[in-house]
Amino acid sequence: MDKRIIQFAQNQKVASICCLDERGRPYCFSCFFSLDGEDELLYFKSSSDSYHTNLMCIKPEIAGSILPDKLNVLAIKGIQFSGIVLPVNHVLTKNASKHYHSKYPFALAISGNVYTIQLTKIKMTDNSNVFGKKIAWERTVIEEIEIK
Repeated sequence: MDKRIIQFAQNQKVASICCLDERGRPYCFSCFFSLDGEDELLYFKSSSDSYHTNLMCIKPEIAGSILPDKLNVLAIKGIQFSGIVLPVNHVLTKNASKHYHSKYPFALAISGNVYTIQLTKIKMTDNSNVFGKKIAWERTVIEEIEIK
């Protein structure tokens, strides 16, 4: 993954994530997130009985976006991403809670589970130096994930 994508994402706090409901219609939610740039994973915390968590257990494919915490309209930056929400017992989720809570220690006091998204594709727009600059990344090997 490009270091500019990692640096930008690690300096932000909120992602908007879209999943699909029972009828295949988009359903979006916002959440605090942390990025593991080395393993190309994104973590977020949510209640196990929330509507979006239940939807993602059925259809784990998601898409989302990350915008700067402070928006500069003259130098737009942002990320669009897609990925797969991993089952909580998947081997790649073992560091999820530790990674997430190191960025948000206050979240230890909030009930919920930390979920892991295996990122599959990212497009970053960075107009800070050149208008329309795009940085793309795509996972070359996607693990087969057993979907319920």
